Amino acid sequence: MFLVIAGAALALLGLASAALLVAAPMGWVAAAPGLSLWIFFPLFTLLGYGLLAVGSRDPAVTLPTRLIAVPLLVLALLAAFALVASGAGMVNVGGGTAALWYVLVLGGVIGAIGSATIGRRGAA
Repeated sequence: MFLVIAGAALALLGLASAALLVAAPMGWVAAAPGLSLWIFFPLFTLLGYGLLAVGSRDPAVTLPTRLIAVPLLVLALLAAFALVASGAGMVNVGGGTAALWYVLVLGGVIGAIGSATIGRRGAA
């Protein structure tokens, strides 16, 4: 049970790091993301997922995968919309778009892989 709690806490911290990386350039929060958020996003997300998967009693581990994959895809989509809006001159992205690209690529890849494995498990 402790592995599930620790994994959920780390996964939430990783997702929160990604959310701040998206929200800060858009001006939705006053915080300026530091280097630690760039490291914590993939590290905590993957480590948290690993602990959730190991500690889960569900043999297919679909719930932990879904709880992480879906928010990652949503954050990647938000980053994509923000990049398009910035490129079209509709919004001014403060501090550059590197954080948005980072979340788009990593969140999109990790979220897509997680979502694909959910679909494969459901079909099997």
